[in-house]
Amino acid sequence: MVVLNKIYTRTGDAGDTALGNGTRVAKHSARVNAYGTVDECNATLGMARLHATGEMNTRLAAIQNDLFDLGADLCRPDMEKDAEAEYPPLRITSAQVERLEAEIDEMNEALSPLRSFILPGGSALSAHLHLCRTVSRRAERLAVELSTMETVNRAAVKYLNRLSDWFFVAARVANDNGASDVLWVPGANR
Repeated sequence: MVVLNKIYTRTGDAGDTALGNGTRVAKHSARVNAYGTVDECNATLGMARLHATGEMNTRLAAIQNDLFDLGADLCRPDMEKDAEAEYPPLRITSAQVERLEAEIDEMNEALSPLRSFILPGGSALSAHLHLCRTVSRRAERLAVELSTMETVNRAAVKYLNRLSDWFFVAARVANDNGASDVLWVPGANR
């Protein structure tokens, strides 16, 4: 017997979708925008990983998994009901934020201090990491906006804030520890 698994359900044809707790909301809701942008960040990170090797690739793989955790966190409202849930939802933790901070500090030690703004570019990996940085910043803005309307895990917002910093520092590391950074020259084309 052949079992067919269909990817489409037709349940969203009217413009709504189910959250992690089963509640249906508009596909353009603040919550869906926030976790959808986290998903977009994960996709851009997948592109960056095509250019990464060694420890950098290992760290990026860990962040990709974190981003799935983060999407699961954001798609599950009702944090106040977490303790009584039969299956508590996945939430970003302070340990994940602290791991990013430790990695930022460790990577930043090898970098010379900034004396100019940096333009996205240099190596392919660096350019992709700058794209990840900008998408993670947008995800952070959307999560903060969501937090003005509904309860959001504070660690999730902190994670997004640190993540964009992580991507910035990692982009410099990917440019020969900053030696190949593309520096902004104000008014260069006047």
